[in-house]
Amino acid sequence: MFRSVLIANRGEIACRVIRTARRLGLRTIAVHSQADAGALHVRLADEAYPIGPSPAAQSYLVIDKLIAVAKAAGAECIHPGYGFLSENAAFAQACADNGIVFVGPPPSAMQAMGLKDRAKALMEKAGVPVVPGYHGDNQDPAFLKRKAYEIGYPVLIKAVAGGGGKGMRRVDRHADFDEALTGAMREAKAAFGDARVLIEKYVSAPRHIEMQVFADRHGNAIHLNERDCSLQRRHQKVIEEAPAPGMSAALRAAMGQAAVAAAQACGYVGAGTIEFIADGAGGLKADGFWFMEMNTRLQVEHPVTEAVTGLDLVEWQFRVAFGEPLPLKQDQVRLDGHAVEARLYAEDPERSFLPSTGPLLALEFPDAPGLRIDSGVEAGDVVTPFYDPMIAKVIAHRPERGQALEALAEALDETVVIGPRSNAGFLGQLCRAADFRAGTFDTGFIDSHLDSLGVGAHERDLGAIACGAERLLTAERARLAASGVDADAVANGHVSPWDADDGFQLSGPRVLQVPVVADGELLTARVDYSNGGVAVTVDGVAPARDARAVAVAGAVYVLRHGRQTRVGLRDAALAEGGGPGGGGAIRAPMHGKVLAVLVEEGAAVTRGQRLAIIEAMKMEHTLTAPVDGIVSGIVVTVDAQVAEGAKVMTIEASADQAKELG
Repeated sequence: MFRSVLIANRGEIACRVIRTARRLGLRTIAVHSQADAGALHVRLADEAYPIGPSPAAQSYLVIDKLIAVAKAAGAECIHPGYGFLSENAAFAQACADNGIVFVGPPPSAMQAMGLKDRAKALMEKAGVPVVPGYHGDNQDPAFLKRKAYEIGYPVLIKAVAGGGGKGMRRVDRHADFDEALTGAMREAKAAFGDARVLIEKYVSAPRHIEMQVFADRHGNAIHLNERDCSLQRRHQKVIEEAPAPGMSAALRAAMGQAAVAAAQACGYVGAGTIEFIADGAGGLKADGFWFMEMNTRLQVEHPVTEAVTGLDLVEWQFRVAFGEPLPLKQDQVRLDGHAVEARLYAEDPERSFLPSTGPLLALEFPDAPGLRIDSGVEAGDVVTPFYDPMIAKVIAHRPERGQALEALAEALDETVVIGPRSNAGFLGQLCRAADFRAGTFDTGFIDSHLDSLGVGAHERDLGAIACGAERLLTAERARLAASGVDADAVANGHVSPWDADDGFQLSGPRVLQVPVVADGELLTARVDYSNGGVAVTVDGVAPARDARAVAVAGAVYVLRHGRQTRVGLRDAALAEGGGPGGGGAIRAPMHGKVLAVLVEEGAAVTRGQRLAIIEAMKMEHTLTAPVDGIVSGIVVTVDAQVAEGAKVMTIEASADQAKELG
């Protein structure tokens, strides 16, 4: 076995690889950008080396820097994790050229499967079914539009060099093709440096089912069963499970045989995933699945396969890379129970899932049998705007699917994330969605159930706010008691009125009105004192008893049904107004890069008109005008970096609207 490994990645996958490598006795070598200098993967590794500024393009994606560190540290092999350079054939070749083993497939296999058009052509030759479409070299927009018409709408535009939903657009009408193609090409160019696309038929009730394959240098290749990754949002996987609901033994064998044939066709070695799209209408069928693409690396969702097979796939990667044969034959691979994984992200479902950055003031996970947490952060770490905002993967393994889903939902209920917003509540709703539980779902499930899943703006949670106010009262009384303040000082007004808890008042019941700020909104907490104690309400609503309140950094954060509410005492911060038209400052909803400013100073705009495009986490977000008005005070330029909440421009309400609103 190897004696040392450099992990050319960060976050939870770097931590995951480090744990297995250490168990196998390997010296672990981490790399880090400036933003990750104190990251968990750095703290876990035996050694760590800086490789540049925070942006990945200047650190984790610079091949020369990684090779230089590996040579200086004496690393015998490099594990690329997933993302970043994990599917970069040039990186694999650079490792080979410098006498370092790349823990992954050979460059030739990565090149064969790395571009979707070439991969589909290779699969057709190998007899693997592929989705009908155009996978050729002609990238003329008019030609591609004609091909889309010939294929028949709806179609998918997909980046040739893509993955993770980047550079992908669904088009339902011929009239919408041009705009979708422009957006897909722009996004593909930004994400992969390659604007080329392919066109393929969109399957009406698609299920995303993938096969985990493994091959060694001795000619052996097997599959480790399937995963269902159909629950997606914006083509990004949200919940994955193994085995796939509705999968028969015959279909598993047919799909597995196709997956192994695909791996053998490209001379594959190591861990890979063959992704299929299946027609879920009327149930899964042996003649109703088609090859989509191959991921020539370990997948984010590999823990569910590990759970049902009892295997450590990272250990297998190391052993195969070292030259050992596969540890098992096909008929020795087991399938035990059901496993489900949820991707816990720092994002806000109430604001279109915008990334939410900042310090993790508190982070706690439950501990239960059959529950696994893969995380790359701990309490006190910071979710930065430079990388994917994943907090953790939460995996539940139980004998039956329903049991696994309920165990996962309960684990998400008990998870504490304070600071950045998280999608924990949304994930819990998904796990409990009746149709998903019943196995009636496809890749469009989330988009068609957004309302029932609690996505979008919510009314303020008065019960949670009252709970926070009550906790503030309790904390203030405890502080004063600890400081030795006596009752006379309270009565004379020398300390906080929150402290006194008796019902004494010269005339009438004793009541206090205390201003609090809940998620930036000024409200009033009413405190009623009586001989029976103290009661806190907000707008007549008592504190919720199914909430959890945590006092952190001078405020109280209340978690209820996965939703976070911050409650503090009023401060001097005031929101910018926009005049009677309600326009005002247009602010960046997240940290990102300005791709385009679509209006000019003094331009008249209408409500809903596009104003600017900001890129964050390789996804584009469009800012629109909230009202009719006039553009003023543009303070950003194209390619500028903006922080979350930073002013972009101002919309002054039009005279007509101001008059109407009066």
